Amino acid sequence: MTDPNPAPRPVPPRGPRWWPGILLVVFFLVGLVWVRAQADWPFQQRNLTSAKIIIIFTILMLVWWTFFSRMPNRLRLRITFGVAVAMIAGIALFRIRGVSGDLVPILEFRWAKRELSATPTEVAQTNSVTIVHPLSDGMSPGFPQYLGQNRNGVLPGPRLETNWVAFPPAVLWRHPVGAGWSGFVMVGDVGLTQEQRGAEECVVGYDLATGRQLWLHADPARYASTIAGDGPRGTPTIWSNRVFTCGSTGILNCFDLATGRRLWTRNAVMESGGRVPDWGYASSPLVVDELVIVHGGDDGRNSLLAFHAADGKPAWSGGVSNPGYAALSLATLAGAPQVLAFDSRVVSGHDPATGAALWKRPWGSGNAVCSLPVVVSTNRVLFSSGYGYGAELLEISRGTNAKFSAVLVWKSVRMKAKFAHLFVHDGNLYGLDDGIFACVNLADGSQLWKEGRYGHGQGLLVGEHYLLMAESGELVLLRPTETAPDELAHFRVFKAKTWNPIALSGDLLLVRNDQEAACLRLKLAR
Repeated sequence: MTDPNPAPRPVPPRGPRWWPGILLVVFFLVGLVWVRAQADWPFQQRNLTSAKIIIIFTILMLVWWTFFSRMPNRLRLRITFGVAVAMIAGIALFRIRGVSGDLVPILEFRWAKRELSATPTEVAQTNSVTIVHPLSDGMSPGFPQYLGQNRNGVLPGPRLETNWVAFPPAVLWRHPVGAGWSGFVMVGDVGLTQEQRGAEECVVGYDLATGRQLWLHADPARYASTIAGDGPRGTPTIWSNRVFTCGSTGILNCFDLATGRRLWTRNAVMESGGRVPDWGYASSPLVVDELVIVHGGDDGRNSLLAFHAADGKPAWSGGVSNPGYAALSLATLAGAPQVLAFDSRVVSGHDPATGAALWKRPWGSGNAVCSLPVVVSTNRVLFSSGYGYGAELLEISRGTNAKFSAVLVWKSVRMKAKFAHLFVHDGNLYGLDDGIFACVNLADGSQLWKEGRYGHGQGLLVGEHYLLMAESGELVLLRPTETAPDELAHFRVFKAKTWNPIALSGDLLLVRNDQEAACLRLKLAR
């Protein structure tokens, strides 16, 4: 007899639901490969987009695994809990010490020492340096301002020895320095730079022979940014027996070169009625006819300010656009001397005596501009910026009515200078195109070659050789031509990110990053 109320059959347990996870992995891999394959995208865009894809993928995978995978409860909870603990431990153990030039985060242990802990006075009294080789005989002609004597990153000499296996650079000294992206300047036996030491922004003079601190001036000022880094951005300028510096918050100082005594001070950001730019105030003072010319602040009345070098009294103000991060420079174009300003959305030339705009043109997409304009001829100047924008060659002319005009000769995305200065050699344009060394034909902007990923470092053309401090901290010597970069030698100096400009005077090379500085003696060719 059949039971009228049979017991219900047990429902077999459902197996794991794998297909959502597999689908997520497929979409993740396809998306990541597609993004990395976009050769026309700047590295920064590719890296940021890749990071977004990884974050979204990780979140979706955790949601699937925890709530929808149908895996055994104990296994699901163990793995979810393990991932959470690993993430918390990572946050507890590590912090982000800035980013690379391609916006890749740089991690360090949280207990790592980030800056000089001693006060400026204590450092001056207790500074210890490592002296490896004695200073060479004879003093060099000097490197008085950003990018050298002519502020163009091109030096006529000396002739450098290229065999660094037999004659490697000799380290005279190295020691820690405060944070900042300032470069060195040199005159006689003194080297000067700017550093962030705790809550104080410092201008420091060092003895070239030993690295011993000679004098220091400190201002209570600090710019700090996880992405952009801490401390001053500008490089000092030596003029006669004076030193002019701009700090990251806009403090413009004038010092006596020999003693470090401050002679006068102004605040360029405040006097322009503006604010500190998003990535810090970056101005390396330009001295023209006994006037000190610097940037103003963002959203201020003027983007250019001039002060009398003797006493700091205001001379003129000009420009109305937000300033960029590229240093001001002096050029003679179409027969007229002019201050070239590379601002965030405008490029322009100004009368150095009055600040009046002689010509201007719109520029770019609003991204940061950092690389100095390159004077190509008596009436042509080239501007270049990163983040995918590229370069423009302009022809400057003056009509019968004495009005200036700037006409575009060509635009090319084949040379995108983010930080490093470009240079012209034998009729071609050379430099780091989004971190890769490249050569562009000046006639039409076409690319002749592109090879050698050195990152967003800084360099100088010394005679026929290019001396490049790569972003990785490696010093590289090249002899670039229109056919190849021709790398000749390399020498490891630092093991950390290096964005600071380098300075060469005679056979002495001063290099630094945001953690340490070194003085190298280069072997000269006979």
